[in-house]
Order: sequence, then C-alpha cells, then structure tokens
Amino acid sequence: MSTFTDLSRINVRGGDGGAGCMSFRREAYVPKGGPDGGDGGNGGSVILEADPQLSSLIDYRYKHHFRAERGTHGQGARKRGRDGSDLVLRVPVGTVVRELNIQTMEPLYEIADLTQPKERVVVAPGGVGGKGNIHFVTSVRRAPAFAEKGEPATEHWIELEMKLMADVALVGMPSVGKSSLIARISAARPKVADYPFTTLVPNLGVVRASDGRSFVAADVPGLIEGASEGKGLGHRFLRHIERTALILHLVDMTGGYEGRDPLEDYQTINEELGAYALELAERPQIVVANKCDMPGTEENVEALRAMAERDGKPFFAISALTGQGIEELVSQTAQMVSSLRLETEQSREQLPSAGAIWEQRREQRERQIDVAWEGDGWRVSGVNIERMVVQTDWENDEAVDYLQLRFQRLKLEEILTKAGCKQGDEVRILGYAFSFETTPGEEEPEPANDVIEEA
Repeated sequence: MSTFTDLSRINVRGGDGGAGCMSFRREAYVPKGGPDGGDGGNGGSVILEADPQLSSLIDYRYKHHFRAERGTHGQGARKRGRDGSDLVLRVPVGTVVRELNIQTMEPLYEIADLTQPKERVVVAPGGVGGKGNIHFVTSVRRAPAFAEKGEPATEHWIELEMKLMADVALVGMPSVGKSSLIARISAARPKVADYPFTTLVPNLGVVRASDGRSFVAADVPGLIEGASEGKGLGHRFLRHIERTALILHLVDMTGGYEGRDPLEDYQTINEELGAYALELAERPQIVVANKCDMPGTEENVEALRAMAERDGKPFFAISALTGQGIEELVSQTAQMVSSLRLETEQSREQLPSAGAIWEQRREQRERQIDVAWEGDGWRVSGVNIERMVVQTDWENDEAVDYLQLRFQRLKLEEILTKAGCKQGDEVRILGYAFSFETTPGEEEPEPANDVIEEA
C-alpha cells in the first residue's frame, strides 16, 4: 500500500483566551487602592511549519483534529494569566494551505504557500486574553468595575495540498520511459514496467551533471488526453508540475504498444498542460525523443525535431535503456536549471517576506466588517468586532457601555447607515441583537495607557 499522501483536510482550533480580572487593591494603610486586575493569558495558536525532512502529508491521513492550549485567567495584584502553548504541525516544503467553506468543504481562499524550509504560518490564532480592569481607567472612570472575558478561539477546516519542490518534471504519456530515465540519471529506483500507470506516485531523484551542478527531477505519473479535466490520474498529479522550473517532455518514438503517433502525443500533452494552467504551456521545456535505439524510429525523430525547433524548444534524441544522448541531456538541463534558479532568486529578493504578507492579509481579514440584510434585521460580522462582543460581560452595565464606546470608535453607525440601516432596525452580532439608534453620544476619553497610581 502506498504511503504517499498529497492532499489532506484537517480541523484546527487555537486555545481560548483567559478572562481578565476585576480587582481592586486592598491593603492596610492604602485607603484609596485602585484597580489592579491582571489580564488573561492568550490562547496558544496552531502553526504550520515547513519541514524539509517530510515527503508527504501522511501524518494527517488518519488524525484530523488539532487543538492548542488555552490561556489561564488573570488575577488580582496585576498578575497576568499564563499564555497557552502553541501547537506546531510540520508539513512538507511545498505545501499550499487553504481555508475551507465549512458547508461545502470547498476552498475559499489561500492562506499560505510554504515553499521555504522552516517557513511558518498561523492557521488557527489563539483567543485573545481579556483585559483586566486596570486598563479601563480614564479621567472620568477612576474605578472601573468590569473586565473583559477571554476570547473563545474559532474552529475551522483547512486544506493542505503538497506540491513537489522539484527543479525538473518529467512528463509524457504513460509508458514513454520517464521512470527508466530517472532511474538512469539519479539514484531513484522507481518501479519500471511496460504497462500504463506503472508509476502511481511521483518519484524524486537528485541528478548530478559532469560539471558538478545538480538538480532535483520528478518522475510524474503518465498523463493522458483529458488529464486537465481529471481523467486518468489527472489533477491528482498535474499539481506537482506547477512548482518545477523546467519540463522534460518525453515522447516515445515507437508509439508504444498502442501504436500511437509520437507527434500527436507531443501535441496532446502540451494541450493538457495549457488547459490545466496556461503558465504551464509557457514553462521552459526540453523535448526528449526516447527509445531512439529502436529500429524504424528515424523518421519520427526527425519529424519531432522539426516540430520542437518550430516551437523554439531544445531537442534531444536519447535512449534511457542504452544511455544514448543522456550525458548531453543532463548537461543542458543542469545549465538551464541553474539559469532559471538565478532568475528566481533575483526576483524573490525584490519581494517582501512571504510570512509578513500572509500576516498582513490575516490582519486585514480580521479588521473587515461585513453588513448583510437577513430579511428582518441586519447581520454584522467580522473577527475583530465579534471579538469585542464575546469579550463583553453582558451582566455588567459598565462593560456594555464600554462596548458601545468601542462601536463608536469603529464608526459602526456610519457603516450601518451606508448599508441602508434605519432608525429602529434590529442589528445582530453573533447571538446578540441591538436596536439601531442614531442619537450621537459624547465620546469618553481614551483609557489611560499607564495605570493611575493610588493616591
């Protein structure tokens, strides 16, 4: 049984945040002890880390639920709760992470693309710890009798898709000799046989040229007409070609046991690459005529050579069985890979850190506020505004008043009005409902950054 797994779906949840503490200093000879409630600890996050030692997603084949540790509650005397420990899940380099729609389990958007060793991304942030009452002191509120609750972490499903991180992909129809070629030019030892789909999982091999340069080649299972639509092994393995800088397109000059036309095979594979992703059709490609040691192939070789030259692609005639033309092919491939690597590195240096970009995207998603009409009321949603609601102690009037103040700072009234909300309409956030009133209120001073010392 194969242990190669390149697509998994897992359920992740960060740890809940601890509650802030509502406390006042009680000490002999301190008649005016002020607030001293400590903050709750933040919940741990679930983090993915790219590990170059892993070659598949087999660790997530049977276990699908992962939880980080929760934060502990704050205490009096300004004691902050302990943060929950992060849970680090290791995945292969080349893993794409996507958010899934919980209803349809279809991808919503890409969270990250882990292409570098040790690269990390937070996929389930821990809940934010609630603030203690020490944070809510202002010039007009000297003794706040409320604190924030800890934020419950959200649970969601994500998709992990591994795409091979190879420099070169060997593509072609089934049984054109891809496995034989990678076995000859590298230390890889794939199963070799003369029937279609002998190769069921991609094989990687490190190839070294005579000048010392090396590259990683991937023997991808054979493609057929309609592969871009999922026929044969279709989408399952076309994804692994996306990463490669260079394509070695193998064509069987004998036509195989089916007696196919090599020129039609060449065109079919190129059409399938373009149909799956247009950029694959434009990817640098070397056309390789294989099994040229067989008698009667000379005419096909010359016809394919002319077609490759017309398309502006390098052409090599080889025999994976006898070794004919292999050294020249490997040397040219190593040279092209080296040049392509240099171009990639130069373009990457001009880009900002991928981790910073993903974190920025996550923060933008959290700040977003969405308003939608539900037929009899307005639904307000968004990570940050929902966090404010769940952290509010609804049994405490002071806490509810402070939430209203935070809504004013977010300009929620303007957002609702722009959406069409009218006086008296019902506004819902999570499980809470409010009546929309446009009467302006006088904004309270900002909470002090520093604790007001006792007199």
